[in-house]
Amino acid sequence: MTSLVLNPGKITLDELDLIHAGVCQLSLPESARVAMRASHALVKAAADGDAPVYGVNTGFGKLANKRISKDQLATLQRNLIRSHSVGVGEPLAAPIMRLMMATKAASLARGYSGCRELVVDTLLAVHNAGLVPFVPAQGSVGASGDLAPLSHMTLALMGEGDMMVNGERVPALQALQKAGIAPLELEAKEGLALINGTQTSTALALHGLLAFEPVLEAALLIGALTLDAARGSDGPFDPRIHAVRGQPGQIDVAQYYRELLKGSPIRASHAEGDDRVQDPYCLRCQPQVVGACLDQLRHAARVLLIEANAVTDNPLVFPDDGAMISGGNFHAEPVAMAADGMALAIAEVGAIAERRIAMLIDSGVSRLPPFLTADAGLNSGFMIAHVTAAALASENKSMAHPASVDSLPTSANQEDHVSMATFAARRLQGMIHNTAHILGIELLAAAQGIEFLRPLQSSPVLEAVHALLRKDIPAHHVDRYLAPDIAHATQLVKSGAVAKLLKPLAGLPTLWIPG
Repeated sequence: MTSLVLNPGKITLDELDLIHAGVCQLSLPESARVAMRASHALVKAAADGDAPVYGVNTGFGKLANKRISKDQLATLQRNLIRSHSVGVGEPLAAPIMRLMMATKAASLARGYSGCRELVVDTLLAVHNAGLVPFVPAQGSVGASGDLAPLSHMTLALMGEGDMMVNGERVPALQALQKAGIAPLELEAKEGLALINGTQTSTALALHGLLAFEPVLEAALLIGALTLDAARGSDGPFDPRIHAVRGQPGQIDVAQYYRELLKGSPIRASHAEGDDRVQDPYCLRCQPQVVGACLDQLRHAARVLLIEANAVTDNPLVFPDDGAMISGGNFHAEPVAMAADGMALAIAEVGAIAERRIAMLIDSGVSRLPPFLTADAGLNSGFMIAHVTAAALASENKSMAHPASVDSLPTSANQEDHVSMATFAARRLQGMIHNTAHILGIELLAAAQGIEFLRPLQSSPVLEAVHALLRKDIPAHHVDRYLAPDIAHATQLVKSGAVAKLLKPLAGLPTLWIPG
């Protein structure tokens, strides 16, 4: 395990990737502890005072005008967590929960929430012990914070909820005791600070961003392999075309394709004597389409990195002048819109891949045998594999509908506009799954197309992609049971096995922003 010091407000994307992967133990710098002590002193003074302060000695939401007596403040926080633990559905996966706990700890540790150090220490202790609070995935509208999922997380810290331990659901108190962690007893404002915030939706969106990176890298490699299988032109990747437009993602994707196709004898084989004037859009417009997707994903990465470092609970405490101010940082609209942009990008990467498969099986366009089989009629080849890809691309179209434009008022109209960020981010995994399957089918089809061009070779890196597939999946000479082949090819896409073949290529731009 790597030791990682969480620097509140300065966590990098690379560090979030390590947390997501579950390969680090987390700790805090002393400067964060100083900041927490200062803000907690203000909350304690407010709790001991007579003036009403929202979340400290009042009710919540529509009940904010209800004053709570000093002897009931701890009960108020416990009741808040119990009453708000109303999530439903399957539990959030361990990588998402690690991000949730780490970003919540980092947010509280910035010293604007009024919590004791003990609250953050408990979060980090649970993370470092490998415990995963049982948090149902559904039930948040992304304002006033991710209330239900963060409440389930907090309930587990209190020893009243459940934990997932080695895939088994066990009582939280039992898991905490076994790990030597004392159940958290909440004081004034601490329950509210723990459940106000965007950490669930942010963690879900980051999970999508990190899961899609190897899929997008695979899409570049597979798209280039398809181009060679169809003996398409590399002219559309000329840097001058993209420079005069100026879109950065497009420029970078064109560079990827130039490097991937460099040195391909297939390219050279039809430099002369090919009567085709232009390739279909699914080949020649790959930089424009995938580049636009890359720009969306890079923007989402910037937004999510900011949000992962943000303070998003309410009210906030400012020790410099003693102010406690109620606001709305818990509203997850930035996350919702970033997730919607990611959804569009994920869907479009799959959509253009589906078109490339359709092109490959159409002998009139690809000039390969119909449906990529030498004896079409007796064999159906990739005819219905393409139908599966079309079905998945269509599903993604429906799921790409923006969630951020929807809102239902809650809390008796006190919380009258919400972001729906949690669903916006949660639905990304299904879309990534669909796109990875489409690319798996394309990988099989493109590799089969290359078979018909032998003994010609593609570029060294694309031949490595072909060899990776052929290591376990032979060429399709006659019809056979295709579903296992699709499953295997899809796993190569999702696992990063295909994406790793990009790494030896020097001088290529990074996909996301540097950590």
